[in-house]
This record gives sequence, structure tokens and C-alpha cells, in this order.
Amino acid sequence: QVQLVESGGGLVEAGDSLRLSCAASRRTASRYTMGWFRQAPGKEREFVAAITWRGGSTAYADAVKGRFAISRDNAENTVALQMNSLQPEYTAVYYCAASRGLGLSRSTSFYDYWGQGTQVTVSS
Repeated sequence: QVQLVESGGGLVEAGDSLRLSCAASRRTASRYTMGWFRQAPGKEREFVAAITWRGGSTAYADAVKGRFAISRDNAENTVALQMNSLQPEYTAVYYCAASRGLGLSRSTSFYDYWGQGTQVTVSS
């Protein structure tokens, strides 16, 4: 079992930046594909970004490409999501996820473990 704990959310204004962090409880998580998803009120959870365990490959949702950057530090068992130029439509609960599978995926079903989420609110 892997526990994931997100941090770094908050209330910001449009155009600001935030850096989310996710800490994994087990060292073996450094071998997992990691992803970030978000869920706005009344909407389904949607893919934001993902990174392979070595960090060699990444994927982004079209809506955040060029604004967000995912990275990981396997020595620290953490994954980060740098979010720049935030817009009100990015308001959501952001979730960290880990997968034992190979490669990258935008599907929630690919991921085996989930954090509790961290709220990001962007005011206009």
C-alpha cells in the first residue's frame, strides 16, 4: 500500500503561480508512474499531467500544456506540479496518483493509489 499526501494548494489570483507537491509513503513508489488529476465541482475527475518513474517521459492535458510542469525527485519520493498563469477555470481539487503500470496514461483506471487532494482556488 502506498499513501500519497498532497500539499501546496490555496487561494490565489488569476495569473499567479502555485507549486503542488505530493509525498509518497514508500520508497518503492519511486518506481511508479505518477500523475496529477483535478476535479471541479459537479464535474468528473480529469487528467492534468503524468510522469514516468525515471522522469524521462511526461504528458499534459491540452488545457495546461505550456503552463504546468510536472517533475519528480525519486530520492525524496516526491512529485511536484508547477502551475503558472493560473486561471479561474483551474479551480478544483487536485489529486496525486500513482500507478504500478508501465508508461503513461490519462485514464483514472490506470492509477492504483490516490491522495486525498488539495484545493486550488483561483479568483478573477
